[in-house]
Amino acid sequence: MSLINTQVQPFKAQAYKNGKFIEVTEQSLKGKWAIFMFYPADFTFVCPTELEDLAEHYPAFKDMGVEVYGISTDTHFAHKAWHDTSDAIKKVDYALIGDPTGTLTRNFGVMIEEEGLALRGTFVINPEGQIKLCEIHDNGIGRDAKELLRKVQAAQYVASHPGEVCPAKWTPGAQTLAPSLDLVGKI
Repeated sequence: MSLINTQVQPFKAQAYKNGKFIEVTEQSLKGKWAIFMFYPADFTFVCPTELEDLAEHYPAFKDMGVEVYGISTDTHFAHKAWHDTSDAIKKVDYALIGDPTGTLTRNFGVMIEEEGLALRGTFVINPEGQIKLCEIHDNGIGRDAKELLRKVQAAQYVASHPGEVCPAKWTPGAQTLAPSLDLVGKI
């Protein structure tokens, strides 16, 4: 079953953000756009490159009203230790959610049960708590924050312009489409 357009299920988790431990719930997401970026584990190889890339684009996401959450099955304590010891992770200003019980990881369908780790899953959640984008990668394939930024821009555009859709490679300011019978077979 697809998670697209479903509500984020209730949860409560601890996170590390800006030198503090904070609680994050589904209610924390309401009223703003959010990105959930699941990754396998702290102190690994591809994960810090992705989180650092996302950290470098975090100001642009914030300017768009988007909050970012990195999530793994590690604890929030492990996230702090990783933040304190890794030059790449020191750049992370967004929340790193600990999911040691795997509740969130299972709710989003990215748990690798036999390993207790998450697949690389990216989810964009609208201000009403609905999942609007779901992308899951094999753990050997890193993600690109710049491409995610474009996808969030498209999701926000479509949300604020009913009746319009964004074609492939759409960027802000580019032409959109208004699906209609007149377009059938013309593209």
